[in-house]
Amino acid sequence: GGQAMRIVHSMEQVTEYIKTAVKVSGKNPVLLDRYLKSAIEIDVDALCDGEDVYVSGIMEHIEEAGIHSGDSACVLPPHTLSAETVAELEKQTIELAKALHVKGLMNVQFAVRKDNDTGEPVIYIIEVNPRASRTVPFAAKATGVPVAKIAARIMAGEKLSDFKDLLRGINPDHYAVKAPVFPFDRFPGVEPLLGPEMKSTGEVMGLDKDLARAIAKSQLGARVKLPTEGTVFLSVKDVDKDGLLPIAKDLADLGFNLIATSGTCRFLNENGIKTDRINKVLEGQPHVLDAIINGQINLMINTTTKSAQAVADSTSIRRMALMNNIPYYTLLTAASAGVKAIRAIKTQDMEVAPLQSYFPDLKVNSEAA
Repeated sequence: GGQAMRIVHSMEQVTEYIKTAVKVSGKNPVLLDRYLKSAIEIDVDALCDGEDVYVSGIMEHIEEAGIHSGDSACVLPPHTLSAETVAELEKQTIELAKALHVKGLMNVQFAVRKDNDTGEPVIYIIEVNPRASRTVPFAAKATGVPVAKIAARIMAGEKLSDFKDLLRGINPDHYAVKAPVFPFDRFPGVEPLLGPEMKSTGEVMGLDKDLARAIAKSQLGARVKLPTEGTVFLSVKDVDKDGLLPIAKDLADLGFNLIATSGTCRFLNENGIKTDRINKVLEGQPHVLDAIINGQINLMINTTTKSAQAVADSTSIRRMALMNNIPYYTLLTAASAGVKAIRAIKTQDMEVAPLQSYFPDLKVNSEAA
């Protein structure tokens, strides 16, 4: 767990990792889990008094499973899951809470992935924790329900039914987006590539009736200055090239110039998206680092394989982006959300409203709360 955790994709990587893991673990065993590739991770918070259950929030992560939940942006209510899948997640959460005789708060981490044969979504349980999680403050603010206060009263012996006037349901008529805040600009030399080890040091929230505007607000709150014009640098691993197409097309439609390293450039041009080629660092000057230093790049999307060599080759690019305050994405799911935010900033009016305006009918019962 923690710093010792890795995702490995081959026996060669297993062998390489075990050499390090044994040093970290000493005589303790090394735990192997199956990794769910291309799965959507879901956080669910619930209140239970041992008999009745209230699901206080179902939050869909923007980053795919494999990124630490504390480093993932998430959306409440879920924005890509079907109503049937959301209902099943709620049903399983209620069954778990009752079976575990929870009194207070409970958090469940699910993963949803399409079956390779049928295409139907399959729900996996990653873990269940009969306690509060870091998502509780977010769910409370997003739904207007003081879940921590209610949980404390339940743990002291009261019933969930005593608070029915405060329970508002899990599908508000607005979107809430949680965005992590990272300290990379304050710690030179730290690798900003996201993985199973948590690296964020805080989080912010964006609220809006429109999902794209909510994402944009969360990015602004996290001190990410998204550009509305200029040049975007693209360089992605082979398995991400198909997924990059709609993102690159959206960027081109928004008026951005696209530049990319040889493989990504060739792929985009072959698929009808005009892209100019730029050298990798190892291919000689002028290369991508020169373009960053010269202020010629305004946004970066750079995904890489997790091999030691590939990570080392792209680290200098990410560090230079940080030093020059250039927004960058290392995951396509996050990049797609970022492009939606850019479109919202560029084409829509961004309005600021107080939190209370999202809950005009909120009844404040000081005795119950």
